[in-house]
Amino acid sequence: MKKKLLFLCTGNSCRSQIAEAIAKKEIHNKVIESAGTSPDPVNPYAIKVLKDIRIDISKNISKKIEFDDINQYDLVITLCGDAKGKCPVINYPGKHIHWDIEDPAKFKGTNDQINLKFTEIRDIIYKHINLLKEEI
Repeated sequence: MKKKLLFLCTGNSCRSQIAEAIAKKEIHNKVIESAGTSPDPVNPYAIKVLKDIRIDISKNISKKIEFDDINQYDLVITLCGDAKGKCPVINYPGKHIHWDIEDPAKFKGTNDQINLKFTEIRDIIYKHINLLKEEI
C-alpha cells in the first residue's frame, strides 16, 4: 500500500497547490494530495508559475480537509502557521513536518513583482520537495 502525503495550508490556493504539483512530479510511489482548513480558489499566479516549469494545475480545485480525515495520511506537511496551529497530528512524532513559507498571496506590488514573489516561493518549495524526496 502506497504511503499518503498531505500538503496542508489554510486556503489550499497557493503554497499547498504548488507543493502538491511539484511533489507529484518529483516523488513517485506515494499518494500525494493537498487541502486547506478554509479553502479559497486556486490563485492564478500559482497556476502561472507552475506553467512556467511545465506543470499544469489550471483545472485544480481547492479542497477542504476534515480533521477526522487527517489520520489517513502517513505524513502531513503544513506550509503556514495557521494550518500548523489547527493541525491535530502535530502530537504524533514522525507524522508532521512544518515548512514556514511566506504566503505569496499577501504580497503587494505590480503584476511583475507579484509574479516574481510567486516564482521565489515556488523555487523554495521545490527545494523543500527535493530534500523531502531524499528523506522518504
